[in-house]
Amino acid sequence: MRSGRRCWASPSPNDDGDFVAVSADRETSGLAFQRAPGHPRATWPDPSVPQQMHLDVMVEDVAAVGVRVPEVGARHLQGDVYADPAGHPFCLIRRPGWAPPFAAG
Repeated sequence: MRSGRRCWASPSPNDDGDFVAVSADRETSGLAFQRAPGHPRATWPDPSVPQQMHLDVMVEDVAAVGVRVPEVGARHLQGDVYADPAGHPFCLIRRPGWAPPFAAG
């Protein structure tokens, strides 16, 4: 899970050995991921092991972030689609106009 934590941890992972929760800080809600030893890696777009989830991750600059996500354990699949270390695909999408700008930090 270390590589998964590194891929999704931004900036404050909480790891209890069974779950890793990713949030802005230890007091804010975020996403939680449960470990599943022996779970087969998703092979999307090959349907032999289908995806179990899909996230769209809003970013200001898709190209700039796309260069960085492999540095933290993601694999590029196609276009703006990547896979986390467990094989779950996710898309980088430009922050839409209705979403507030990200705070500098």
